[in-house]
Amino acid sequence: MIRILSATAACAALAFAATPSLADTLVYNVDGITIGDSGEVERFVGLVFDDDGTITDVLERGDDRPSDVDFAIDGQGRVMLPGMIDAHVHVMGIGYGALTLDLSDTTSLDDALRKIAQFAEENPGRPWILGRGWNQEKWGLGRFPTAEELDTAVSDRPVWLSRVDGHASWANTKALETAGVTAASTDPSGGRIIRKADSREPAGVFIDAAEEYVNKVVPAPRPEDSDLALRKAQDMLFANGITAVADMGTTIEHWHTYRRAGDNGTLKLRIMSYANSVETMELIGGPGPTPWLYEDRLRMGGVKLYLDGALGSRGATLKKPYADEPGTKGLPLLSQAQLRNLMSRAAIDNFQPAVHAIGDAANADVLSAIAELNESYTGDRRWRIEHAQIADPADLPSFGQHGIIASMQPLHQSSDRTMAEARLGPNRLGGAYAWRSILNVGGRLAFGSDAPVEPADAFAGLAVAISRTDANGEPFGGWRAQETVSREQALRAFTADAAFAGFADGHFGRLIIGERADFLLVDRDPLLAAPEDIRATQIFGVWIGGEQVVAR
Repeated sequence: MIRILSATAACAALAFAATPSLADTLVYNVDGITIGDSGEVERFVGLVFDDDGTITDVLERGDDRPSDVDFAIDGQGRVMLPGMIDAHVHVMGIGYGALTLDLSDTTSLDDALRKIAQFAEENPGRPWILGRGWNQEKWGLGRFPTAEELDTAVSDRPVWLSRVDGHASWANTKALETAGVTAASTDPSGGRIIRKADSREPAGVFIDAAEEYVNKVVPAPRPEDSDLALRKAQDMLFANGITAVADMGTTIEHWHTYRRAGDNGTLKLRIMSYANSVETMELIGGPGPTPWLYEDRLRMGGVKLYLDGALGSRGATLKKPYADEPGTKGLPLLSQAQLRNLMSRAAIDNFQPAVHAIGDAANADVLSAIAELNESYTGDRRWRIEHAQIADPADLPSFGQHGIIASMQPLHQSSDRTMAEARLGPNRLGGAYAWRSILNVGGRLAFGSDAPVEPADAFAGLAVAISRTDANGEPFGGWRAQETVSREQALRAFTADAAFAGFADGHFGRLIIGERADFLLVDRDPLLAAPEDIRATQIFGVWIGGEQVVAR
């Protein structure tokens, strides 16, 4: 994770002039980096933004310092970067995760059970124990956990815990009873109830669409809970230098949370919102995408569609059976006809479809759908494929057609590589997390984290993108290192191209005249630093629209 300097250390390092938000301000004496019109890196030494937080001038080396400004900030030679943009997160998931049980750091089933029991003991008034982050692969369990095992930690209240990827959840017996799940409960389309061996009795884990059995009886958060969760999410994102996100799967409740924050002036994060369903999209946007609201901080521009599940829960759809479970090819969540109908319904009113596709069969399906729909829906569509983790090498050239954007998450590669090897086998990895191949065929990348699935840590993502190694530098030389991207390409994917992917270009994403003054001051240049040093980047300050939201 990125370390923000303590207030004492940072103040000693940088003597910032006190600047009220949204003032005519010069920031000078910086080593500025941004992305130019043609995608190239451009460097500068200062910028000016006006009282609306819009950049009015960018100073190159040798330019005279303007004198007609109200305030000035001496950057003390620090590196200035555009605010990082995370092209795929779940904003409220980040916030709710901060308020509930987090199992992402557990390393074994016993470790998780101890943490669950402790959380329940510390929160006796909670009617349900809710949380996320468990990963049976990380635990080395070789199977899914069971309700009986969860009962050993908590048996007096329902417990409902989402897997790290959000595509499976684990219930205790009390939760099964509360939801009325029995041996007679059937697997829904696109979902699966894990059963006890040689029995139809539910074992405690529900995959994809089957999660709804329990989700429907879980108490909904109160508005004040959601407001707190949004504040938590913003703080966590700002701490890592992230100033804008694409929120994948915005519900009507989430949208109202964002609107309340916008109305009372506490919405600082820029949110490119993608509805969780066509119905929500229509309810919020009506005849088309909403305008930008709250000084370019919120817009509903598209819809998130799920075509398959995840590799970890074997829900991702594959062309051939899973190597470690030959009886399944995954769980398709939509038929080809359903996918085309939903994408068409969005596109006809100029909403942007963003289709979740992880397995090679799912990616082939959405590529085929885009090719067909592109004949009917011309113009600037920016078709998005979310994750695009496993592609058949034969299908990779299609990513370079029809303006397709591959919205991918570098940290998934470092977290999932051994699991991907197990799920696919060594001979089916040619199109796995194929970043460079997608660029080479003319595709476009937008990088994100899928937080809270992975940490919303863009600098760690940059390090993985250029090295294909994890935080420990493993594996030596990088996993399938031929798919690394250059530092410049990685920075583009976390800034300018992430904005482009959400139709935010011209509003923010680059430090150029006419765009918003969203920037960071950091202690090192990611275009020159080694991967391990990029991960250790220290942030001195974060500005959004000229307003400092992190002051250290």
